[in-house]
Parts: sequence; structure tokens; C-alpha cells
Amino acid sequence: MQTFLIKQHLFKETEYPLRYQRSVLLKTVTVQFGVLFLFLLLFKPFGTYVPEHRVNYSIICLLHALSPSLIIYAYFYLLSYVYEYTSRLKSWTLLQEYAHLAIAFFLVGLASFSMRSLIYNNPNNWSWGYLGEEIRNCYLAGILFYFLLLFAGAYLRSNQAPFATEEDLIDTDLPNESKGTVNTKMSIKTQVKQDDFSFNPANLLYAKADGNYIELTLSINNQVFTELKRISLKQFEAQLATCPFLFRCHRAYLVNLQHIKKVSGNAQGYTLLLHMAEERVPVSRTQLEVFNSRFEKLAGAIAG
Repeated sequence: MQTFLIKQHLFKETEYPLRYQRSVLLKTVTVQFGVLFLFLLLFKPFGTYVPEHRVNYSIICLLHALSPSLIIYAYFYLLSYVYEYTSRLKSWTLLQEYAHLAIAFFLVGLASFSMRSLIYNNPNNWSWGYLGEEIRNCYLAGILFYFLLLFAGAYLRSNQAPFATEEDLIDTDLPNESKGTVNTKMSIKTQVKQDDFSFNPANLLYAKADGNYIELTLSINNQVFTELKRISLKQFEAQLATCPFLFRCHRAYLVNLQHIKKVSGNAQGYTLLLHMAEERVPVSRTQLEVFNSRFEKLAGAIAG
């Protein structure tokens, strides 16, 4: 039974991970570089003889952090291009990820070995023993940092869960109106003056288009209310430009990013689960990049 579950987990096809896609890859390797450099600088894991150092230890740390970052970036940038060009973005498996990482770690080990003569003054720099040692260390460190960054990214609300699945689920738990959200009413003008209305944008869960009307779903004092207003979603959105937490995620939906509880989906589109709301709100494929940017920015501003 366990063997079956492991095989199913490794071979199940899913979307090409966002962390390796070209639009996000630079951010991924930048985080990798920063974490690795600080780790090497603070914990000094190299058991080398200091008089053999040709350069300062901080330079050694810089080179050992920069080299894998450049290799990972180049490798997965080209791989991402190949997957996009061959339309295989939906055929990714966890086994493929491990295989590609194994190749990348091997290349990092070769690069670390090739730098030895620049870093150490040792007559045995080019020995088979040091080659094996560098490759072994890269696999050990690579596996450690892979899972460390993977789980840290999931914890900090990245777009990918720790293990790739067809529909990744992300717990967001952003603060609601009681934790610093704007708590003032706004006046909304419609085409007919008597239909003008005012409401508190912080209370809005989402707005849904219904022809020339919109259906507002609001959360007030832990109770959910629905109101129908005579205004198009486009006109409604235009008057809410000063509310960065409100986002037009779909042609028929505008959502309050601060009320999102979970995000599920893939490169074809997301589905949002909101606090206290039964209906799930879609995010169209064309809006994914903007949604990711806005949502991450909002989460970062709240965390800061």
C-alpha cells in the first residue's frame, strides 16, 4: 500500500511549478542566494585549513553561494523555455523535479570543484577525492536547502504547496477589517441618482456582475448579507480605485483580497475561498500574474 502511494505521488502529472517559471525564477534564486550566503558566513561549515585560503572567507562564501544560484537559474530558465515551447507545462511530475534537481546539484558540485584552485592553495585541488567530496557536499546541502526553502515558501504563502499537486491549496489567513483595514464608508454614484448608495469597502467579500446590476456580498458583525445594486461592475470598480485590497479577478467578479482564506488552482486559473462565504470566486487565467503580484504585495505590507 505504501509503495503504491509513493508511486502515485511521484508519477502524478501536475502543472510546471511556478517557482521554476521564468517570471518568478529570479526571485527564487535570489532568496536561495541570500539564505545560502548567510548560512555559510554565519556557520562556517567548511572544514578547510585557513592558511590555504587564497581569498578572504567572505569571498569564499560569496562564490559558493553565487555559483549554485547562477547554475539553478540557467538550468531551470532553459528548462522552463523548453516546457513552454513544447506545450508540456501540464506534464510535470515530482519525479521529474527530483531528477532535474539531481542533475543541477551535480553541475553545482563540478562548479565548486573547478573553483578550488581560485580559492585554496592546495597541491591536491584536482584530486578525485576532492571531486567526490564537492559533489557529495552539494547533494547534501542541496537536499537540505530544497526542503527548507520549500516548506518556508509554503509557510509564507507561496503559490506552491510543499509537494506539487494538480490543485495546490494555500492557507492565507490575511487579517480582516478588525486588523487595520480601512473602516470608512464610500459613496458610490450610479446612473440614476436615487440609486446612489454608500458602503464600507472593508465589509465587502466580493461583488458579482449580473448584467447592469451587481450583487454585493458583505460581512458585517460576523454576518453575511447580499445586496443588489443597479450599477455595472466596471463602473463600480472605477470608483474603488483608492482601495488596493479590492481586485477585479474575473470579468464577472471583484474580490476583497483581505478576506481570502484559501487559494486553489493552477496555471489555468484559481478558485478563491473567502471567510464566511459559501460561493467560491474564480480568478481568470489572464489575471493570474496581476493577482499573484497584488496578493503578495498586500500580504507583505501586512506582515511588515
